[in-house]
Amino acid sequence: MKLIADSGSTKTHWRLIKENLEAQEIFSKGINPFYQTTSEISLELSSDLLSHIAEPEKIEEIYFYGAGCSFPEKKMTVNDALKSFFSSPIIEVESDLLGAARSLFQHEKGIACILGTGSNSCYYNGEEIEQNVSPLGFILGDEGSGAVLGKLLVADCLKNQIPENLKDAFFKKYNFSPAEILENVYRKPFPNRFLAQFTPFLAEHIEEPYIFNLVYDAFDSFICRNVLQYPLDDLKVGFIGSVAWYFKDTLEIVCSERNILMAGITKSPMEGLAHFHL
Repeated sequence: MKLIADSGSTKTHWRLIKENLEAQEIFSKGINPFYQTTSEISLELSSDLLSHIAEPEKIEEIYFYGAGCSFPEKKMTVNDALKSFFSSPIIEVESDLLGAARSLFQHEKGIACILGTGSNSCYYNGEEIEQNVSPLGFILGDEGSGAVLGKLLVADCLKNQIPENLKDAFFKKYNFSPAEILENVYRKPFPNRFLAQFTPFLAEHIEEPYIFNLVYDAFDSFICRNVLQYPLDDLKVGFIGSVAWYFKDTLEIVCSERNILMAGITKSPMEGLAHFHL
């Protein structure tokens, strides 16, 4: 059996592929070694994953693609957690960006982009990532991500830069006080997850000029500060992630106006990764 994981900062999508090619889907909390230790990841695996797998000893291959898994020491953090439960002879931990590239382009060249809770991009040569503009996280970068969209929205609400009707609708929907927002952003863990939870509000009100312009400008910033740094030539640019998917109409407008040749927009990399590993 094979176990494939696509993990972002918000959730992890697991697919267990059995001998008869029957697939079992499992969802758990996001895993990110930048924010979690091996023991913390092990705890989540124990509580959210193992109870859904009947015969873990029969899993022969594990392919884990995750946010925060770009550096050897971070890969080892996840690898050690997996090894504490699985005796699989093959355990590979790679970045979510390589997972996106393999899913989108298989063994062809292309520019792979992630727009989810965070954002990232790379030039994929068909085998490996050849060039990557560092995303820098939601404070310094992550343009176009759910965390940054949420950050922009919340900041405008708190500084009265948003139309009054939208501000009232926001606080009615989420029922957070300004103090609670600041507490979650500056003092509690996973502020990126907290901020990204507000993107559905943007999707619900995308017809409002203020909302459309906020999303449009964030995507345009992602293209300008990341994608345009790669050797585009005739290469296609593909997008993966919930933010790309739910705001695809706006994203397509931005790409068209920037003369970006799109390969497509996919919500999840799992289908492409399953095809890649089979």
